[in-house]
Amino acid sequence: MQSSLPGRLTIHQAQKTQAENSLSAQFAADVRAGLTATPKALAPKYFYDELGSYLFEAICHLPEYYLTKAEAEILQRYSAAIIRRLPGKISLVELGSGSSIKTRSLIEAILHSQSQLRYQPIDISAAILEESAQELLKQYPALSIAAQAADYTQGLNLIGREKGEQLLVLFLGSNIGNYDPESAQKLLLQIRKVLCAGDGLLIGADLKKSPAILEAAYDDPVGVTAAFNLNLLARINRELGGNFNLKQFAHRAFYNSAASRIEMHLVSRIAQCVKIKSLNLNISFDAGETIHTENSYKYDLLQLSDLASKTGFKADQVWLDSGERFSCNLWLVE
Repeated sequence: MQSSLPGRLTIHQAQKTQAENSLSAQFAADVRAGLTATPKALAPKYFYDELGSYLFEAICHLPEYYLTKAEAEILQRYSAAIIRRLPGKISLVELGSGSSIKTRSLIEAILHSQSQLRYQPIDISAAILEESAQELLKQYPALSIAAQAADYTQGLNLIGREKGEQLLVLFLGSNIGNYDPESAQKLLLQIRKVLCAGDGLLIGADLKKSPAILEAAYDDPVGVTAAFNLNLLARINRELGGNFNLKQFAHRAFYNSAASRIEMHLVSRIAQCVKIKSLNLNISFDAGETIHTENSYKYDLLQLSDLASKTGFKADQVWLDSGERFSCNLWLVE
């Protein structure tokens, strides 16, 4: 299904019923597998239903969550330098685009060097795509948008390229940190397959630092991150007929130094049994038992350069924020 604004905006998604049925079936299968596993786990991609997407946007404004501000600082200061590394006509592709707020710095830098820009955001939320696209089109008359409402691993195959265009793919927000090392390599190889010589990949990656700073970023005192984590259980209730009592689960985030990652869990406060009606499933929890919901791996610059080499990219240049907390890494295809 497509929604469009003549000449400037197209949002493509699969036929709604078919897509919804497929996503619903996959969600149900993954919930069943994750909650019957030992230890229990749920995939972080399921955080981002419509409510979860808005909660994450709220997290990005928290003072403790430095990642968004650090990355925005880099893009505001260095977008022109980044764009100069790709001298041809650019089409901008963004994986997991969300509100596209940080992307504006790059859009402006590109439009200073070329008269028109085609932006291709890929995001699971059609509502977020529509909202952000309308704002961008008002702000930038020379911009056109061809968006994909899809999981970006599927949307990669739908990226367009006009004759003479170079693609600059954005993978920002330290999203690479949500993948374990093996899965990160697999995803980057997928991205590399759709790119050609002269294209670039700009990866935002959080850097290793004090555990106290890291843990505060994922466990804010206001409780927005806790609400974001707990919304995963609320989503199971809404979509699969679960009866999770959210008051009987707590948010926990801590730094696992051996694995160089923040872990997020939902902790059962009591021994309890939860029913999920549409799965015909009863899940028992011991007091203190957890559901592992997310990892956020932290890197150093040597590890990032090695990851580029292993996945077919040339690590071209790195930009850091003023506090050297976060990195934006440009990898090129030769």
